[in-house]
Amino acid sequence: MKSCAPKLQNVEAPIKEAENFSFTGTEAIPEKWWTAFDDPVLNSLIDSALTENLNLAATWEQFQAAQAIVRREKSFLWPDLDLTARSAISRPEPDFAGGENLQAGLSAAYELDLWGRIRSGIQAEEFRAEASFYDYQSAAMTLSAEISMTWFQLLTAQKQLELTNQQIETNEDIIRLIRARFTSGQIRAVDILRQEQLLESTRDQKIFYETEVSLLQNQLAVLLGRPPQNENFITERNLPELPPLPNTGLPLELIRRRPDVQQAYNLVLAADREMAQAIRSKYPRLSFDLSAQARSNNYNNLFRDWAYTLAGNLVAPLLYGGRLRAEVDRTEALKNQQLYLYGQTVLTAFREVEDALIREQKQKERIEVLERRLDLAQKTNKQLRLEFLNGLSEYLDVLLSLDQEQQLQRDVLDARQTLLEHRISLYRTLAGGFETERTDSVEF
Repeated sequence: MKSCAPKLQNVEAPIKEAENFSFTGTEAIPEKWWTAFDDPVLNSLIDSALTENLNLAATWEQFQAAQAIVRREKSFLWPDLDLTARSAISRPEPDFAGGENLQAGLSAAYELDLWGRIRSGIQAEEFRAEASFYDYQSAAMTLSAEISMTWFQLLTAQKQLELTNQQIETNEDIIRLIRARFTSGQIRAVDILRQEQLLESTRDQKIFYETEVSLLQNQLAVLLGRPPQNENFITERNLPELPPLPNTGLPLELIRRRPDVQQAYNLVLAADREMAQAIRSKYPRLSFDLSAQARSNNYNNLFRDWAYTLAGNLVAPLLYGGRLRAEVDRTEALKNQQLYLYGQTVLTAFREVEDALIREQKQKERIEVLERRLDLAQKTNKQLRLEFLNGLSEYLDVLLSLDQEQQLQRDVLDARQTLLEHRISLYRTLAGGFETERTDSVEF
């Protein structure tokens, strides 16, 4: 009941019990999940970003500020001690009675936390600081995923650029071939124009991928906390093979593991303690004041005589126009709000795992279809060339087949990179927080 000081209890998400995920594997996810791709360059990039990325550093400072607030709130459990000193000159002398020129004193004030109001405030800030820590871990997880995706996109763009250069060479060779056949009257001028159109289209693709390579390098440099004009990530590396499907585990394990879910959970607990603090603010407060003071008109006699005062104060709220009750209602509403947001975060986590699993399975199927289409296109193109050389088919058929084959080659590369992105999303949705150089010494 609101009228009683509530005790801290475990919080359950206001959702139905979840069944197991649709798919699962047998491989355990490493704490640093990106190492599953067995790419030393990627490992080095992420290690650098975790110490140099500016947004992540800013999130860490936010956590440091939250810890400082906890220390500030804990200070209210101790007495406040003040030192006072005063010096003055009075004219004419002697001074008026009680107006000594020199004064020195100590004063202390302490509130006895009878009902746990101060401790509730401390607990609220501790939970909020822990939520801030999980926010940092979520930011580190997001950063590692973003770098992984950007790195694989860069590798794909570089491979696409290499493929496009090869396709340009192929199209140029074909133009030279059909021009030779044109002089002998075996081909029409329009076929040369069509082949030149395909060549220019491929050159346009080259410009596109050159742009992508440059932009992705810039993006990767900024993620590493470095000026983009200072970095060059050109490499000859290939896309890694897809690791085995990881073990998705139980939904309850996911709730306990994911930092964003733990952040939402701690915000609920913080709101619960703030409501407890508001309830306990309706109870009487007992405080003590102790002061000691010495007065004199000269330094020699300043500390000879002291005056002491000890006072106890009991303040009980009596009539505040419903202000204290309104504060309790406000904090309770905020607690319920955080509880529903926590439930929504859990549901979103479940959906993200299911989405990543479905996307990966369907992307594998799509790659199989694309590879079969590419194989058929290559066989068709080879057959049409033979027929064209023997005068059995028009060059337009050869041109259309060549265009389709080259586009499928690019589509297969893009599809493989997309499959890796889906796996990154799956790791991101399943993995828990991981240790960084900053978090090694953090304890709760």
